[in-house]
Amino acid sequence: MKPVAIFQKQPRHFWAHVKLVSEGLGYSSGGKIKRYTHDDLKKFLVSYGLSTSHLHEYIDENTTYGELIIRYIAYRADVIETSIESNLMNRDQAKAEFEQLRSIFTGTLQLVHNKQSGDKRHPAYLTCIVNLLTEQALQGPAFNPNPLGLIVVTDATKPLRVLSRRMDGAYPSIINPLAIWEIKEYYGSTTFGSRIADGVYETMLDGEEFAELREHTGRDIKHYLIVDDYRTWWQQGKSYLCRIIDMLHMGLVDEVLFGKEVVTSWPEIVRSWSDINFTRPDLRPSSPRVLREIRLKSRTLWDEDK
Repeated sequence: MKPVAIFQKQPRHFWAHVKLVSEGLGYSSGGKIKRYTHDDLKKFLVSYGLSTSHLHEYIDENTTYGELIIRYIAYRADVIETSIESNLMNRDQAKAEFEQLRSIFTGTLQLVHNKQSGDKRHPAYLTCIVNLLTEQALQGPAFNPNPLGLIVVTDATKPLRVLSRRMDGAYPSIINPLAIWEIKEYYGSTTFGSRIADGVYETMLDGEEFAELREHTGRDIKHYLIVDDYRTWWQQGKSYLCRIIDMLHMGLVDEVLFGKEVVTSWPEIVRSWSDINFTRPDLRPSSPRVLREIRLKSRTLWDEDK
């Protein structure tokens, strides 16, 4: 899923309104994503002792500030209910997609497994699907499928930025990557716990670091979020689906893929990276440094649990 341009261009105070009213009036109710009226918005701001006059100011010849807020919140509800829900998979569906893909392309990478033991242990289906599709699209393992270090951005011979968290994948390397991705798969989770909620907030903070990097250095690293599990996100975490759509339009992630959307959209995303011109030979996927990173990590990373 890509952001809608008219919402993506909005300033941070627009998102302050969206976040405040969503938190105050609720993201969902009775199994439905909530929508608000203009009166709802005005009454809520008044209850906070805030002005409402700016809601009537026109941002273009046809739309007021308040109308755009209401339009965005309605869009958010529509896209979650009509598109995202139908893409989310349960564990059995994810397993079927994984097995279907692996019957066509086995790849060279060993499978990543979940953290469970005994009968509950199985491949991390979404992660394995992403790895297979990435290797297939790149025609080789010229990427880091499980970074064991932090993302490092350099300026000639010195570090420029070091990000705070390890990612789930980087292309072509964790040093000066062109793209990174985070994967949130929660098959088998029975409750929407703090670990899942924290995962959403971590992605938002990652996005703030990428935004700061882009604003102050001009360096643009593509940031993707891939999530799945019907029970976790649809039945228990609708408010967090809303937050994910918000962060997408705030520019904190470039694209979000929900469930089986990864099968059709991820290969196209991966192939788009080859259109970027490399100005430094050491950043190319086939460079000795990148291949050395892959070779050194291949001895230890494949059996790491996600």
